[in-house]
Amino acid sequence: MDSEGRRERLAVLDRIAEYERNGWFDRDVEQDPPTRPLQPGEVDYAKRKLTSKIKTFVANRVAHAFFERKIRQGELVIREVRGIENYRAVKGGAMITCNHFNAFDNYAVFKAIERDLPTRELYKVIREGNYTSFGGLYGYFFRNCNTLPLATNVHALAELGEGIKTLLSRGEKILIYPEQGMWWNYRKPRPLKDGAFRFAAKNASPVIPFFISMEDGERLDGNGFPIQEYTVHIMPAIYPDPERSVRENCAAMRDLNYKLLKEKYEEVYGIPLSYS
Repeated sequence: MDSEGRRERLAVLDRIAEYERNGWFDRDVEQDPPTRPLQPGEVDYAKRKLTSKIKTFVANRVAHAFFERKIRQGELVIREVRGIENYRAVKGGAMITCNHFNAFDNYAVFKAIERDLPTRELYKVIREGNYTSFGGLYGYFFRNCNTLPLATNVHALAELGEGIKTLLSRGEKILIYPEQGMWWNYRKPRPLKDGAFRFAAKNASPVIPFFISMEDGERLDGNGFPIQEYTVHIMPAIYPDPERSVRENCAAMRDLNYKLLKEKYEEVYGIPLSYS
């Protein structure tokens, strides 16, 4: 057992408990490296350049091998996918929302719909610092595996918006975490930010809500915690109302998405959703 890693995870759990008590649901609990702002022109969001396509192709092959090995080794366990018919009912581009609790949860979403993705590619909106500041293998994945980093620079953020518009028009599916920060192994859905729903409303595209529930497995991870076994729940798509403004649609879609997450949480775990 990695005693230092266990102490770090316990510290994260303490921060999660503190942030929940204070209602700080969108704050990061991980000690991520310092970041820098993206600059305009730094990211090929729509993956138009040949170099971007080659890098993405190679990185996806590496990532696929990495995560499939995690599955074989029992470190990533996907028990079941429920509601795939809801995903298949959506034609064309869409935003996918999901609760965010593990660095591997995006691959669980990908595996749930892999056979139904026309190009076998799932685009992911990620934190700016994950793109600019992470090193090692994860940093390589963050920069090359169909990722769409958020940006604090207004011009770079506008490029993200144009990239998402292009991808949705091409029929791509884009995963975004409206809870914002990753809360490790946190089972409850958290209040949602507007971004995913604004992108959907602006582009007259639906949102497909996903919720991943967890159960303790029999095996322990390297830090002595039970490996979580996932069930991926896919709920009916939420469509913008053409009679409403972008702002009105954003609020309505966000609130309905959270309502569906709350209901699914209470159905799966058999307890009312409440925060300490």
